[in-house]
Amino acid sequence: MSEAVLAVEAPGVSAPGASGARQFWRRLRTQRAALVAAVVVALLVLVALAAPLLTAIEGQDPTTYHPSLVDSARGGVPIGSFGGVSADHWLGVEPQTGRDLFARLVYGARVSLGVALAATVVQVAIGVVVGVAAALGSRLVDQLLSRFTDVIVAMPLMIMALALLAIVPSSFPRPVLVALVIGLIGWGSIAKIVRAQTLTLKGLDYVAAARLSGWGTWRIARRELLPGIAAPVITYAALLVPVDITVEAALSFLGVGVKPPTPSWGQMLTAADVWYQAAPQYLLLPAGALFVTVLALTVLGDGVRTALDPRAASRLRVGTGRKREAKA
Repeated sequence: MSEAVLAVEAPGVSAPGASGARQFWRRLRTQRAALVAAVVVALLVLVALAAPLLTAIEGQDPTTYHPSLVDSARGGVPIGSFGGVSADHWLGVEPQTGRDLFARLVYGARVSLGVALAATVVQVAIGVVVGVAAALGSRLVDQLLSRFTDVIVAMPLMIMALALLAIVPSSFPRPVLVALVIGLIGWGSIAKIVRAQTLTLKGLDYVAAARLSGWGTWRIARRELLPGIAAPVITYAALLVPVDITVEAALSFLGVGVKPPTPSWGQMLTAADVWYQAAPQYLLLPAGALFVTVLALTVLGDGVRTALDPRAASRLRVGTGRKREAKA
C-alpha cells in the first residue's frame, strides 16, 4: 500500500506535520486576544518557575513568621500602610503571622499551576486511553467502558474529591494527592469526546486503507487515529487547565486541599475571609491572581480551539464577508 494512500487527509482534520503547525501558528497570530492571553500565561509560568529566585532577590521566604510586623493589640493587623508594604516586603505581610505576601503569592502560583497541569495530564491520558479503547473494542467492551464513563461523568466532582481527600493520610504529599484526585475523577468528558471522534475517523478512507494493508488495531490507532484526534484533545485540555485551577482553589478554600505551610492561592483565600476589611490586599492579591490566570487560560484555550479548527475560521470569514456585503 503506497504512502500516498495512507496519508489521505480526513475532512476537517489538519494533517500532522510542519505544514499543519505553520497553519496553526498563522491562525493563532490573527487572534490578538489569544496572543495577549498567551503572553500572560507565559509570564505566570515564568514567575512560578522563578519563585525561588524572585524571593531570594526580595530576601524573604514564604514560611518565615515576622511577629514584629503585625499589631497584636489589634488582632494581628499588619503594621504600616497598605498591609506593611516596604522595601523588604514588596506586597506587605500576612495578618497575624507576618509572613511575606509576595513570597507566598509566587510560591502559590507554583502549587496552583502545577496541580492544575498535572491533573490535566492525568485526565487527558486516561480519557484518551478509555475513549480509543471503547471505539476500537468489541461491542461489549464499548458498552462497558461507555457506561463506566457515564458513571464518572455523573459523579459530583467536588463531593467525591472532598470524600477522597478527607480519608487519605496527611503524610501523603498534598499537592500530588490533589492533582491525582482531580485527574482520576474528571476524565469522563474527554473520554466521550475521544470516543466520538475515533468512531468518526474509523470510517474514513485512509483508516480503511491502513486496515487493508494489514496493520494491527493499535498500530492504526497510534499512526492514524491519534494524530486525527490531537486537535480536539489539545483544545479540550487547554480549556481543562483553568477549570482544574478553580477546583484546586476551591478544595484548598474548603480546607481539604493543599495544607499549610505550603502556600496556595485557595488556601490564602481561606485565611483572608476574615481580614477583607482590616487588610483587603490579603484577599485581593490571591483573588486577582486567580482571576487573571483563569481568564487568560480560558481565552487562550478558545483561541487554540479556533486555530485548530479550520471550519471555525472559515465560518468566521464567511460571517464577516456577509456583514460587509450587507453594509455595502
